[in-house]
Amino acid sequence: MDMLTFLMKSPDLPDQACAASLASNWTPKHVQKGAAIVQQDAQDTHEYIILEGRAASCIYDPDGRAVCVGLYVGPCVVTPNIARTRDGTSLVTFEAITDVLIAHMDSSYLTDLMIESTPVRDWANGVLRDELGRKADREWCLAALGGSDRLAWFRERYPGHEDVFVHTLIASYLGVTPVTLSRLRSSGRTT
Repeated sequence: MDMLTFLMKSPDLPDQACAASLASNWTPKHVQKGAAIVQQDAQDTHEYIILEGRAASCIYDPDGRAVCVGLYVGPCVVTPNIARTRDGTSLVTFEAITDVLIAHMDSSYLTDLMIESTPVRDWANGVLRDELGRKADREWCLAALGGSDRLAWFRERYPGHEDVFVHTLIASYLGVTPVTLSRLRSSGRTT
């Protein structure tokens, strides 16, 4: 998918000219499967959109153990910079699970565009609002639901993800062990 087609799907961008103007400010980049798009603790001042492919965001502890905090299937916007960095440093490793086509833009430049254009501001604020909603929903899931209900929650909110991501990532995202996820999946329990 190209940027213009992706942006035209947004109800916040009123017409093709506005979407085309915003699309022209993103830089496309191909990233090979397994490559880090951004490393945890590295400088990161960009916003990202995945146009094609799949990626994941993980947080690594000092012993190298990963906790998955985001699964992405293109086309989609990646968690905004403000929610995944502190003082310009990435809190996550953002990695290509398949070959991906991303588009990126410096976040301060996007902020400038938001100041200049109400539709761009509405679009960007909508992206942030949606992401904060997803994060709050996941936090609620992890705090309030047991394993089988977490799997049912995941299946409802992310249909098809179970078929395209390795189950160790999904288990980590759901806060269960891979063995527990395997048992839940084989038992057929979803509630």
